[in-house]
Amino acid sequence: MTPLAIISENNQCTVIGIHENGERSLNPMAIECLKLADVVFGANRFIDLIVALLKDVSEKVDFQGQLTKLPDKIERYLKDDKRVVILATGDPLCHGIAAFLVKKLGANRVAIIPNTSMFQVLFARIGLAWQSVKISSVHTKNLGPWTKETSSKPEAHGMYPLFKACQTQDLIACYTSPDNTPSRIAEMLTVEGIENTFKIVIGSRLTSDDECITQWLAVSEVVGQVYPEPNIVVLRRINSNSKRAEVLLGHKDEYYFQRKPDKGLITKQEVRAVSLAKLQLRDNSIVWDIGAGSGSVGLEAARLCSSGRIFAIEKNIDDFNIIQDNLKKHALKNYVVQQGKAPDGLDEWVNPDAIFIGGSGGNLGALIKLCLERLNPGGVLVMNFITLENMYSATAVLKQYGRLEWGFIQMQVSRSRPILAMHRLQAENPVFIVTATLESERA
Repeated sequence: MTPLAIISENNQCTVIGIHENGERSLNPMAIECLKLADVVFGANRFIDLIVALLKDVSEKVDFQGQLTKLPDKIERYLKDDKRVVILATGDPLCHGIAAFLVKKLGANRVAIIPNTSMFQVLFARIGLAWQSVKISSVHTKNLGPWTKETSSKPEAHGMYPLFKACQTQDLIACYTSPDNTPSRIAEMLTVEGIENTFKIVIGSRLTSDDECITQWLAVSEVVGQVYPEPNIVVLRRINSNSKRAEVLLGHKDEYYFQRKPDKGLITKQEVRAVSLAKLQLRDNSIVWDIGAGSGSVGLEAARLCSSGRIFAIEKNIDDFNIIQDNLKKHALKNYVVQQGKAPDGLDEWVNPDAIFIGGSGGNLGALIKLCLERLNPGGVLVMNFITLENMYSATAVLKQYGRLEWGFIQMQVSRSRPILAMHRLQAENPVFIVTATLESERA
């Protein structure tokens, strides 16, 4: 398609990717589209770089700080049969404005002429292959620095996607912002105690005459530093090749700290595996673990739900302290635990997709009712019982609800034990596993 055909398409605007070196970064098609444009939207710094290409009568509009109003403005110009061009940094579809315009105007009304992304430029400059990179962005609303208070409830913070990526990824490329700077990113890593896990490179004003790229820096060297804008960062995990993948499901009981002798509360490996399967977890599930004991169920759920969040509560102070020790061992950042007796404190938790009840503290009936009221549509409640009385109480409550599919299994495991040169079976206590699934749409 010719530039004239692209920019003259009825009711269609054109998004052009551009670099800090202006016209030198543009291909012939992009240049011809700019020469034909009646209206050009873009940051003033980009408009100034290509103003010589524009017609004298072309209207130039800086839309910075007015992104939400941009689609309506484009619509008005298109209705007047104006040829509209929008300038965007690098690849407009990589955390760029093009995706926003496509969503608002429709894909058939937005032509896109992409450029190389800033990440491509930076990785080329430092000579690092980037096919395995995780791309993130903190170019969001300013919600202040990342603090210990943020760490307890991080989901609403603009740096949360980057924080999640740091839990699992070895190589991360991230767009910064004037507020969420490289220094603030380094501060976040320090608050979370993973400042020695990554090295960092900052690329500033890439492709411009005053381009600046740092060496690989320790995170501590970036804290408090100011870098020319705009800039992007690359985080690379130190010793990633030696990192051993964690077991996701089915750690042996002995892996977890627990109270001894026999007074510790831990869901045994086999029962834990079945209970987690019954919870129907997804990568982004929100999970409640009530009566967490030693924390084994919730901690393994946190591994399985790497993009989700696990909220746990345990009333016994000794077990609560043991959970803290187990949490440090697992080094998980999507798991939070509080000491207390449910339902106290549950009103502050996010509504869950899955709930596990390992202990009720004597409030079983009321607790089940509360859980079913808070459970998201299609969510699953799983309960473990070893007594007939609790089993009866739980099923009696479930019978009162007409929008549930529920049932139970009785699971009894026998484990092998050596006897002389042979093996015998030793029975573990039988456990009732009750599962209730809430219908997808609330009545």
